[in-house]
Amino acid sequence: MTINANSKVSIEYSLTLGDDEVIDSNKGGEPLAFVQGSGQIIPGLDKELLGLVAGDSKQVTVSPEEGYGVVVPEAVIEVNKDQLPPEALEAGAQVQGQGQGGEPLYGRVMEIKEETAVVDFNHPLAGKTLHFDVKVLSVE
Repeated sequence: MTINANSKVSIEYSLTLGDDEVIDSNKGGEPLAFVQGSGQIIPGLDKELLGLVAGDSKQVTVSPEEGYGVVVPEAVIEVNKDQLPPEALEAGAQVQGQGQGGEPLYGRVMEIKEETAVVDFNHPLAGKTLHFDVKVLSVE
């Protein structure tokens, strides 16, 4: 069976950023299962899997626009340090905020200043070109 819209697909993958360092992988673990075209995986990968069958392997390069988006400068904000929990007052700390519609936002503390902290709410992989090594395990 060929991967088409609404196919139930199971894949094994590894992800690099262009070097040989694997930053994410499910090889040897639980397969990634999703419904093709449902928005469960990034658009660039979703599109590149169309037409494949179980057993196929493919190397896929996904641009930032079809991955986790480009870096949005407005998503880097400065907040008063008293708005952050004490354990988040160091560079690299993960924080959670709330968007205007009440949705959860996740950010990284980039810098601590005297009165404020700089927090980046862009996805950690925003602006990155993604390189996937994918093997299709099953298609229903």
